Order: sequence, then C-alpha cells, then structure tokens
Amino acid sequence: MTLQNGSQANIKTNVGRRGVLTGMVALAVGSHNRVFGAETVEPIAKTKFGKVRGRLTKGIFVFRGVPYGASTAGENRFKPPEMPQQWRGIRTAFENGPSAPQDPHDRSGKLVGDTMFLGNSKISEDCLSLNIFSPGISDGKRRPVMVWLHGGNFFYGSGTATAYDGTNLAKRGDVVVVAINHRIGPFGFLYLGDLLGEEYADSGNVGMLDIIAALKWVRENISYFGGDPGNVTIFGQSGGADKVTVLMAMPGAQGLFHRAIVESGASSALRQRTKEEAAKCAEVALQKLGLTADRAGDLLKMSMDQILPLVAPADARGNPSIRFSPTVDGRSLPRHPFDPDAPDISADVPMIIGTTATEYTYLVSENDPSLHLDEAGMRAKLAPILGEQADRIINQYKETRPSATPTELYWWINTELGTVRGAHLQAARKALLGRAPAYVYQFAWRTKVFDRVFMSPHTIEIPFVFDNTDKIPSLVGTDQSELIPLTNMVSDSWVAFARTGNPNGVGRPNWPQYTPEQRAIMVIDVKSHLMPPERLADLDVLATVGRSSQH
Repeated sequence: MTLQNGSQANIKTNVGRRGVLTGMVALAVGSHNRVFGAETVEPIAKTKFGKVRGRLTKGIFVFRGVPYGASTAGENRFKPPEMPQQWRGIRTAFENGPSAPQDPHDRSGKLVGDTMFLGNSKISEDCLSLNIFSPGISDGKRRPVMVWLHGGNFFYGSGTATAYDGTNLAKRGDVVVVAINHRIGPFGFLYLGDLLGEEYADSGNVGMLDIIAALKWVRENISYFGGDPGNVTIFGQSGGADKVTVLMAMPGAQGLFHRAIVESGASSALRQRTKEEAAKCAEVALQKLGLTADRAGDLLKMSMDQILPLVAPADARGNPSIRFSPTVDGRSLPRHPFDPDAPDISADVPMIIGTTATEYTYLVSENDPSLHLDEAGMRAKLAPILGEQADRIINQYKETRPSATPTELYWWINTELGTVRGAHLQAARKALLGRAPAYVYQFAWRTKVFDRVFMSPHTIEIPFVFDNTDKIPSLVGTDQSELIPLTNMVSDSWVAFARTGNPNGVGRPNWPQYTPEQRAIMVIDVKSHLMPPERLADLDVLATVGRSSQH
C-alpha cells in the first residue's frame, strides 16, 4: 500500500519515531487499512467475535466501543452478562459506546465539568463495551495491560469520560490501556433474588459480573492488541477503587488480574451490603416505583426511563435515596471484600493503595464557608466529629503543623479520619497475608485553581496517572513547572507497578512496601517523600475515634 498525502517522512514529522514504527505496523496489519494522512491510519484488529477497525492517534492505536457482552436489555435485564454476537465483516470502532443507564444530572461540580463522568450523552442498556489504547497491534509484543474501572460510586459514571482517555498513558508507558463500561445503579446492583427467584439470584452483583466478563474478554483477546493477558493490572478511583477491592474477593475474578491499584476508595469498600440489606433496598425500590412485592416482575417489562428515577439525586451530594452497591450474596461475592481480613484468593496480587490529602474538599463549592474557616469555626465543625477528644487531637495537629490555617486543619483531620484510616487498614490487612506487597501513598499536591482553596481534592491524581493534565485545566491548572514533574512521579510509578508489581524506578524517591510496623507512606508532591514520624503520630491520635465512612 502506498501512502497518500505524504511519505513516511511526513509520518515522522507528525507523530515522532514511535509514530513511524506504529504507523508501519498499521500498514502491515491488512489490506483493509486506509491511510489519509499521518493521524488517520485505520488499523484493523482481530477479536474472537470479529474484526474491528480503529484509528491511529498520536502514534497509538485506538479502538472505541468494542463489545465484550450482549445487550443487557429485555430478557437479559438483571441477569449475568451474555457473550456478544459474532459479526461478519469489519466493525467500525471509532466512537465510544453508550454509557450505562444513569441519571444524567450533572454531579461533577465546577472542578472537572463532565470530563470525569459520562463523556457520552447517550445512555443505553446495550452498554457492555470497552475502549482499547495500544502502542502496537499484532506486532508480537506482550505489553502490560492496565484496565481502568471508572468512578461514580456504583450508580453513575463511564469509562468513556475524557479524563480516562488512555492515549497518553499507553504512549508514555508502552502499555495497553483498557477502559470499560458496565451496568451500574439498579440495572447492575438491585438484588431481586428473594422477589423473582433463583433465575435472578445474581442480580445484586451483575454490574461486577460485567467487569469479570470484560476481564475474561481481555484474557482471550488482548494479545491481538499487543497486550500480555498474563500481566493485567486493574486500577480505579473512588467508586472504581471500590470495584477493584470487591474484585479481589470474587472467586470468578481470580486469575484474571495480577496487580491492583486502589485510589481513594478503600474506606467504603471493606464491607459491602449483606443479602438482607440488599433485599430491603429492593423493597424500597419497589415502593418508589409504585409496585408491590407481588408485582416485582413488572421491573422486567418497564422501560429504562421508568426505572431511572431510582437514582435521581436525593441529597446535596447527588446520592440517591437507595444504596446501590455489591451484595455479599454467598455466590459471586461470598464474603466482605476486606473485613475482617484480606481475602486469601488474591493474596498474591500486589497493591497500591492511597488517598488524597483533603478528599472531601471536592464536595463543596469554592465559596463554601468550610473552605474559609477561622479558629472558632474550625473547632465548632470538628467538635461533633471528635467529641471529647477534640482538643487533644486539634492540639496534636497544631504541634506537628504550626503554620497550618484553621481551614487546613479541619480538612486534614476530616479526611484522615474518614478515608485515610480506611486505606491504611486495607494495606495493613493485605500486608498481614505476607504473600504480596502493598504500597501506600497520600497525594498532597495542592491545585492552584480557585486560589488553592480546594487543596488536594478527591480525583486530583487522575490526570497525572493518565498523563492528561492538559485535558482538565479546571482541576489542575496550567503550571507546567509543577505538572510535568508530578506527572513523571505518578504516571511512571503506576506504569512501573503494572510492569513489575513494584512502583520504584530511576529518578524517583525510594518507595518501600507498607507493613503495620514500618508504615511507609509516600507523600506525592512536586518533591515526593516518605511521611515523617510526626505525621504518623497525627494518624495515631485519630485511631480511637469512631466514625463511619463519608466516602
């Protein structure tokens, strides 16, 4: 095949040395590839269900909307996923697949807009698809595979969101990135086994079973896309991190992944709903839809839009009144993921576990009074949380951080009591198994947007992980003097971990594995460092305060 509108030199000018190599691979894939310029090569890749045509972007082969399961509508609603139908010819994989059914209300706030969530205005029950980003296809290489699980709790979000575009990460790390869509909310986690019988016994976890189906697809097909099915890392943030944690306790997922990264999600994932709690949620759902228990079967006939009111926001944070999350059903999820201990079935899987320094600042606007506290306001807000220990804890934090403002103290204590403690508990339980390491971090870099009032909010590390800081300036700003070295630390550490199970590498500070005795915690900032002993003492003083998770 000859090149149109230029030569190989033109490819080199536009996409660089790696672009030359991957462009040449694209030309070798098959006679159906079309080249209209350096960035419009349309490679064709094989899957077990049929061939797909993708695109070349920045020297990376990108395939979007590739189905890994059949539609979940009609007879398949509330049931475990089915394999997709095979297709003849070549399927175009240029566009993102539909997002899973969810309330389209904007839950994203001013910091990130829609870049962290839908990424596609179309929602459908035919949502089981994935996006693949690879430096090379059918080239004989076996690259590490990084499978991203999107955030949004268990009832909103999409793997197709702009922030999760894997092009830069795949190019930077010579890895294959996969981002998936799966069922969420009532379509993925409404337990109906007690109401509709054995045929729906898995209904409380079908959203997780979708993810397992996607991982099976990766195992069987990713080698066609230059990936190594024997080296798969699952990683996710917030609700995606919860999904990572839950997968580690699911027998059906055993052996489908080999490393795991939990970003800002451990606290809420250690325990999940019991079957009894899930059954009560189903009763409430029926009541909200005007159904009695003997009419539960109507859920199978109702339209998607008739069921979606179950996830309409019921509070200021955008949460629905019904909890949609995995169910400890004795079947697909036989135990709580990390309680009372770490699951043995994933004992050999290395982990990275971490949080940001001020997770909950994400939940408020820049003018919220809690971001502009004086001493009295700080103490008033912490008093009901810390109780009679408030003075002792506040004084401890003031001693180790003498220059801290009242606002900073409030958010540091609030976050470390809520999410940080859960992350360290998960790491300690993992370490006690003694079979694979856990590495713990706290992301402490402070964004400069809105005069730095948000400090280190929930989601802040995502653009650095994906090397996508240019896509979300509303969250991270544009100061390259800080964005570049921070991306080097975060993205390169995540890639190193995906490749070897160890995040360490040349040019980065030594990151020891976590043990309950040593408690090595990497503080990630422009100049990253291990958390000093006095900061560990701050965490110790919180240990006796009881509190449920706010995540």
